[in-house]
Amino acid sequence: MIEHFERYLGPIQEGWAVDADGEEMPFQIVRFDQGSDDKTVSFATLGLGRYPLRSTTTARTFRHELLLLAPNKLARGPLPSLLQPIGQACIQDGRALLRGDVLGPRGPLLAGSQMEAFYVAMPAYFPDEFATCEGPDGPVVISWLVPIAAPEAHYVARHGWEAFEDRLVEQDPDLTDFGRHPMKL
Repeated sequence: MIEHFERYLGPIQEGWAVDADGEEMPFQIVRFDQGSDDKTVSFATLGLGRYPLRSTTTARTFRHELLLLAPNKLARGPLPSLLQPIGQACIQDGRALLRGDVLGPRGPLLAGSQMEAFYVAMPAYFPDEFATCEGPDGPVVISWLVPIAAPEAHYVARHGWEAFEDRLVEQDPDLTDFGRHPMKL
């Protein structure tokens, strides 16, 4: 998995293996200086893919790692603390995050941000080959957590993920920007 991430995101720059209380996590969070372009950085889980997780729609199991893209100015910010509880909840519930799932809204993800939830998407800002990595226990899917605003989360709930992704294509917001304004829906 490390080789796969580093092929697209460059070398790991930093990693976290313990939570805020000093307890060892069942996976790591790692930061890469490269993101989807030279203005972004990437954070990802590393080791979450060891856990088989169940799909709520098909009951089959698969493995995934989580990806978060953010502006360079957030490279030293609190983003690892956003990824950690999401990964831990996946393991605890034994539940995979699927394309179109929404986590939240639960209030601002960062101070001053209108983004209050995460939308689970394919890593569309990367080549198709980035979306899946062959691991020792089978394929590992890369699930991109896109920060979205509360009205956007409600739109997904009312109209479905396909309609939401159509709006994303039409309006083309910067999905790495935690400070962006919500889309007009």
